[in-house]
Amino acid sequence: MRSNVMKSSPERTLLTIAFSLCMFFHLASGSDNVPAKVQDHPIAIKGATIHPVSGPVLERGTIIFDKGKIVAVGTELRLPPNTEVIDASGKHVYPGLISSATSIGLTEIGAVRASVDVNEIGSINPNIRAETAVNPESELIPVARANGITMVAATPEGTLIAGTSAMIMLDGWTWEEMTLKAPLAMNLTWPDMSIDRGASTLKSEENQKKELEAKLGELANAFRDARAYMTAKKAETAKGLPYHNVDVRWEAMIPVFEKKLPVVVWANDVQQIEAAVAWAQREDIRIIIGGGHDAWRVSNLLKARGIAVLAGGLHRLPDRRFEEYDEPESLPLKLHTAGIPFAIISQEESPHERNLPYQASRAAAYGLPKDEALNAITLSPAQIFGIADRVGSLEPGKDATLIVSTGDPLEIRSNVVLEFIQGRKIDLSSRHTRLYEKYQEKYRRMKHE
Repeated sequence: MRSNVMKSSPERTLLTIAFSLCMFFHLASGSDNVPAKVQDHPIAIKGATIHPVSGPVLERGTIIFDKGKIVAVGTELRLPPNTEVIDASGKHVYPGLISSATSIGLTEIGAVRASVDVNEIGSINPNIRAETAVNPESELIPVARANGITMVAATPEGTLIAGTSAMIMLDGWTWEEMTLKAPLAMNLTWPDMSIDRGASTLKSEENQKKELEAKLGELANAFRDARAYMTAKKAETAKGLPYHNVDVRWEAMIPVFEKKLPVVVWANDVQQIEAAVAWAQREDIRIIIGGGHDAWRVSNLLKARGIAVLAGGLHRLPDRRFEEYDEPESLPLKLHTAGIPFAIISQEESPHERNLPYQASRAAAYGLPKDEALNAITLSPAQIFGIADRVGSLEPGKDATLIVSTGDPLEIRSNVVLEFIQGRKIDLSSRHTRLYEKYQEKYRRMKHE
């Protein structure tokens, strides 16, 4: 038995190398979708049912946009000269959908390490900026936007302070062109507060407590040092005080202390959320709860502190054996009933981010009002991240980032037929559509042979 293993090991190694090389060359080619041209003339979409999200639905309405901005939304509008008119009778117009947390652009193929750039070595990395790592050539970007997702919060991952996320538009030649807002939020993963006393655990209760104390201590030290750095840098202007060298890690923390930048604290259970809220109050910073599976259990606390929630993926099982089967699906409804601002996130792997609208539809199926489900992936994330003056709804003066669909985008039978990002007409083809066309042709030929 031992000799067989030794014999097959080199073969497995060669197969692994071959697979990795194939994936590398696939990645090197990248997506062949060409970024859209800047809008150079007025466009009017007429005859559609317009869903502004921030206001009532308009039947047989018209939306006009020019130079990347919405000019007017209504039913009887005068068109500017040289306007391109698109007849969308029977279709529906919605704001572009927003994913509030994803690794799209930061990872391509999980099995190929070279294509995964979601975290850095070490646990304290506040200086990491997600937008600089975004790959505009990702094959996953056209797939996501073909289902109506026009913007994503590219989010780094880590064991404690992971770095800042950025709101990325899913079109552009470079990450600079694609960035709508950066930094968007600092990201922090809260340590697990529970002690595993199960028979299968490999760590003693004492060691688990020591590890927890070590992580909390490391977090406290990081914030203490960052505050001391901020104080020292601000004091440099005073006469006779020494100059302090720039530390990019602590420099990135200054907007957090000034409350210009929120911290998304990734925490799911009650202990984590309560500890994070108490810590935020002591540090006097703004936080958003990410994941928040148990957020509904501490809704009074979150509401009193004005803390929003990025409600974690609904395509999951309950976290505990005794919980109701619909605990994941009913989370958005419970947050809505409690009056807590929230957005819905998928928390799925990047290739499945296209399913974000179906996460929202699942919440609607379990009691969340349908308008609120749509709001949770359009206007609500824009409000939570402070970009509602530009995106999230269809209003004059906002970016012309919108989709035209055959029906409700939360319905799996609906298709996006047109998409604009800042007025640029987006190519909706993707690897999925090309494979569909390829095999359509295959069976078409087989039928005639």
